[in-house]
Amino acid sequence: MKSIGIIGCGRIAQVRHIPEYADHRDARLYAFYDLNPERARELAGTYGGRVYETYEELLEDEKIDAVSICVPNEFHAKISIAALKAGKDVLCEKPMAVTLEECRQMAEAAEETGKCLMIGQNQRLAKGHALARKLIERGDIGKVITFKTTFGHGGPETWSIDPGSNTWFFDKKKAAMGAMADLGIHKTDLIQYLMGEHVAETTAVITTLDKKDGSGNLIGVDDNAICIYKMESGAVGTMTASWTYYGQEDNSTILYGSKGIMRIYEDPEYCIKIIKPDNEVILYNVDQIQTNDKQTKSGVIDAFMDCIVHGKEAQLSGKSVLSAMEAVFASIESAKTGKTIKIG
Repeated sequence: MKSIGIIGCGRIAQVRHIPEYADHRDARLYAFYDLNPERARELAGTYGGRVYETYEELLEDEKIDAVSICVPNEFHAKISIAALKAGKDVLCEKPMAVTLEECRQMAEAAEETGKCLMIGQNQRLAKGHALARKLIERGDIGKVITFKTTFGHGGPETWSIDPGSNTWFFDKKKAAMGAMADLGIHKTDLIQYLMGEHVAETTAVITTLDKKDGSGNLIGVDDNAICIYKMESGAVGTMTASWTYYGQEDNSTILYGSKGIMRIYEDPEYCIKIIKPDNEVILYNVDQIQTNDKQTKSGVIDAFMDCIVHGKEAQLSGKSVLSAMEAVFASIESAKTGKTIKIG
């Protein structure tokens, strides 16, 4: 049985991390910390466990084996590195950190301490995506030539624990990035996972088009990111992340191969649809993607517990996420300079 500490008791902790730990036979919710002490006390009252006045105090407790870090983006690296050095295994929410150097420091700290560092890149764990990777590897659509991967919804205003136009997601200091950090990192990581290769270069527009803060001014972070990615194999495609899809959420990926087209999470009934050149259609129905309005088990906690209890290789290790973060920061540079940026 592993004793778990929760650092940051906001929405992502409440709907994903905490319930999934509570449902796991090898996890015991032991500690809670939040800048809002009452929020931490309420959760401790519901699930059991202690409340700590600071995250430093929580990390000093030797009875705690592992922590989930669910705080605003600017604190990810600082707290993750402190937790690793305190001997804790760490599950950190995405984005990994707000600079590439911080991301590398996190991965280095995990290697130096020998502790598990996982990042909440849950798209890899969706059953449809795992199946799609196998079908692509098997050659069911041949060589991938082009692709488009999209993640868009109406924004985090109703998702945040403190809803409205003053949410921390819109705060440049706390969030650093907007839709790119919230959604774009998911689909960047995913396209690399599906194709089994890295983004080699990027040409990006990352901008703020519509979202406004409480004063009626455009928010300080991006609400749209549109990137043209060239992969190591030469395949070219688009990655779109948006907070201005004011309607049905879109979390789809389409790959155009030399032997057919694969559409993933585009159909409400079938998670994968393959269309062959002779118009033969092959359908797969293993699950449907979770949305903000329809939360399902992410699989991240199970993967984390497998790592820290059974010593299994971390599926979502910090080291494995570095290449996706490189593509994200290269895209930001591209958007600023108006140039195509080569990676690596």
